[in-house]
Amino acid sequence: MAVAASYDFPQNLTDAQDELRQVRAALQTVYRRVPWSVDPLDAWETHENAWRQSSRPASPGWDPQDAAEVARLRKREVELATAIVTHTYWSSLAPADVLAARDALKHHHEQQLADASS
Repeated sequence: MAVAASYDFPQNLTDAQDELRQVRAALQTVYRRVPWSVDPLDAWETHENAWRQSSRPASPGWDPQDAAEVARLRKREVELATAIVTHTYWSSLAPADVLAARDALKHHHEQQLADASS
């Protein structure tokens, strides 16, 4: 079994990744709470001969507070993702190592939890 490479990520990079994970979790929470359509729409269902049956109940649309919260979270998600992808740390690695390092950064929180529990 191969040992995973260890990376010395800068604190601001791991902080951005942690916040990105939190922002995405918050977005998922909002998406589960709000109706399926942003705008009010009538209920619908596919034709009886459709290859895949589907339907949706009527949607009252999102209230302005939910729409504002999603817009704020999406904007922050883009800011964080941009900061992570364009961070100068990546230029310190060999191009062939960037993908593995990026994957390690995405999972560093899980690794920290595992390290703390052992």
